[in-house]
Amino acid sequence: MKKRFIPVFAILGIALHAPLSAQAQSANLPPDPKAGECYARVFVPDRLETYTEKVEVEPEKVVFKTFPARYEWATKEVLVQAESESLKVIPAKYGMVEETIVVKEASKTMVSYPAEYKKVTEKVMVRPSYVTWKKGRGLIQRIDEETGEILCRVEVPAEYKTVSKRVLVREAGVREEAIPQVTKTITKRVMLEPPRTVKTTIPSKYRTVRYQKLVSPGSESRQVTPAKFATVTKTRKVTDGRLEWRSVLCETNAGGMVLTDLQRALKREGFDPGPIDGAIGRETMAALERYQDANNLPSGKITVETLKALGVQVR
Repeated sequence: MKKRFIPVFAILGIALHAPLSAQAQSANLPPDPKAGECYARVFVPDRLETYTEKVEVEPEKVVFKTFPARYEWATKEVLVQAESESLKVIPAKYGMVEETIVVKEASKTMVSYPAEYKKVTEKVMVRPSYVTWKKGRGLIQRIDEETGEILCRVEVPAEYKTVSKRVLVREAGVREEAIPQVTKTITKRVMLEPPRTVKTTIPSKYRTVRYQKLVSPGSESRQVTPAKFATVTKTRKVTDGRLEWRSVLCETNAGGMVLTDLQRALKREGFDPGPIDGAIGRETMAALERYQDANNLPSGKITVETLKALGVQVR
């Protein structure tokens, strides 16, 4: 297939044969043109500026860490049964005893009694004593000188006779008489010893048990992880894109191997221009624009600035 070549001046957008009008010369001409160079209006992209900025990559974090309680096995004496008291009731003891009981209580009564008499004897003088003469006997007797008889002057005692008579000893009356109590001896069952309670102390009972003893209680720690920052490179627009007059490659200055060197340089930079044939076709222009965009260069034309960036020397 025959390759189709596009004239450089057509790509560059330069009218080589039409003379410039006076108005165009005054209003739309490149500033400070140099002899032997070609110029074209190219789009200068936004001018960007690279700067660094410290940005927060990770925010501050608060981490709460919980530490569980720690235990260890231990033994201890545990009260199984507390000390207590046992009460034992000892019953009463009984036996048979004799007992005199009162059947009838002592009392008093009023009793009437008759008069009492008694028979007494006494001597009753029948004749009182007197003194008389009595014949005497023996020598001791007095001799009456007159008669010669012995007469004795004697006292005749009184004569008595015993008589019986009834004498009142006690008059009839009423007296208080005690009636003695009436008792009876019986045999009965009696309590010899009363019931009693005996208290016995039951000692406490313990058992050895194994348990988990708290060595250290659970806790919680608060760990603050500071925010992480990173220095990032950012690009900001300094000036907006615009159309400017720039020195470009044209038939006037595109002699020798400039176009071939351009294709080789694009391929070296990783932008495939197609066949290296010194002809500027669509593939070469597409590669050129990709390179210009990637390097923030004015795009759309083969500018001298782009050639210098690629290291291509304009002969």
